[in-house]
Amino acid sequence: MSLPVVAVVGATGAVGVEFLSCLEQRKFPMKELRLLASARSKGKKMTFKGTEITVEELTESSFQGVDIALFSAGGSISKKFCPIAAKAGAVAVDNSSAFRMDPTVPLVIPEINPEAVKLHKGIIANPNCSTIIAITPLWPIHRVNRIKRLIASTYQAASGAGAAAMQELIDSTHAYLHNQPFEPKIIPHPYAFNLFSHTSKIDAATGYNEEEIKMVKETRKIFGDNDIRISATCVRVPVLRAHSEALTVECERAITPDEVRALLKNAPGVKIVEDIEKNYFPMPKDASGQGDILCGRIRTDSSDPTGHSFCMFVAGDQLLKGAALNAVQIAELLVK
Repeated sequence: MSLPVVAVVGATGAVGVEFLSCLEQRKFPMKELRLLASARSKGKKMTFKGTEITVEELTESSFQGVDIALFSAGGSISKKFCPIAAKAGAVAVDNSSAFRMDPTVPLVIPEINPEAVKLHKGIIANPNCSTIIAITPLWPIHRVNRIKRLIASTYQAASGAGAAAMQELIDSTHAYLHNQPFEPKIIPHPYAFNLFSHTSKIDAATGYNEEEIKMVKETRKIFGDNDIRISATCVRVPVLRAHSEALTVECERAITPDEVRALLKNAPGVKIVEDIEKNYFPMPKDASGQGDILCGRIRTDSSDPTGHSFCMFVAGDQLLKGAALNAVQIAELLVK
């Protein structure tokens, strides 16, 4: 592909802003950048490489001449406009859940299954943030000692619900500290100094919510292994950005913490953070604003006498590797 024309759909949102940052920081090669958003954002100015770009209204004719379209504007927008973009000749890299489980659409984490990009038919799906942060560090292990079972408990930041939720966390915390009343509008529960089950819809038959089900289905698709047993509990915590997750992992063969560390030491997109003497391990504050997934608290699962299981704690920036960075990495595969 010659230098592409790139469009960012949802450019003014939290992930859209990170798209621009990632494209600039990674020096993504492009001929032109177009910024698209809803009618209410039309005319807004955004800066890219020191130049102001005017946001255009997203319409059905927005993708003429576009080679790569990065989408982060919600599932309903993606369902309508990704096929339109693909029909116009662009490759749509979609950050919503609209196409993730479509068997004709690749679901890609570049550190895991970059070859899947070649199978696209105009649309490539970006996985859920919780899935990316959990399984990117698990892939180097799975490659040499197959993972049979995964139990994940997530501690998800406000950023996963968008910029408005991040602001609501700030505002509600200020109100709490000043003993002022606060009526939440974005998050359905009091957010300051509180945590709650992820508010995606619960499946009455299983008791799992949509976020938890996504982690199960997406992991199996990305790993190409439908037999992995997975259970997830997803929780929203009062953190601005960067998700954390506690993982308990069972492998086919016995595995030691040192073997896990050795496999992760040089793994792409992963950084081990373990200082036992200082009790310093992955934290959202350290994961925020950078692309690596931090891994620590690597230890034997004391409930498994076979030695086949280990526990680990991870943290990753939901807006970066959990969203914008992963999508830009996919786009980089398209221009190689």
